[in-house]
Amino acid sequence: MSTTNIHEVFPYLRVDNAAQAIDFYARAFGTTEIFRLTEPGGRIGHAELKLGPLTLMLSDEYPEMGIRGPKSIGGTSFAMHLHVDDADALMQRAVEAGAEVVRPAADQFYGERSGTLRDPFGHEWLIGHSIEQVSTDEMQRRYDELMKAG
Repeated sequence: MSTTNIHEVFPYLRVDNAAQAIDFYARAFGTTEIFRLTEPGGRIGHAELKLGPLTLMLSDEYPEMGIRGPKSIGGTSFAMHLHVDDADALMQRAVEAGAEVVRPAADQFYGERSGTLRDPFGHEWLIGHSIEQVSTDEMQRRYDELMKAG
């Protein structure tokens, strides 16, 4: 059996109003626009943003092709996790840009301070920073304790 190597992974977000999303992601997360392809009517068919070390791709919705964002389908089953220097500061910046807090930042059993945001387009973002190194065994022990308490 032959193998195919995966060289990169590009998250690709579909949103209602990609131009506003590009602006939001710049204000909230400090992205920089690499480029965008815009139709004569203004719809963005493809855009690429630099988000830390990765390229985030996005486009407007194309309902005629079954391409819809979270708001159009009533939610999302996908979340992006941003590992940052200061989760509280980035969450505050994103809220000021228009994000909604789903779960406030708090110290977690797995050794991270993290919280969850929902952007104005319906995508969820987990924002966290490391507070301690936790072994897998210790993480499982803490998780077991948490499940007993719940």
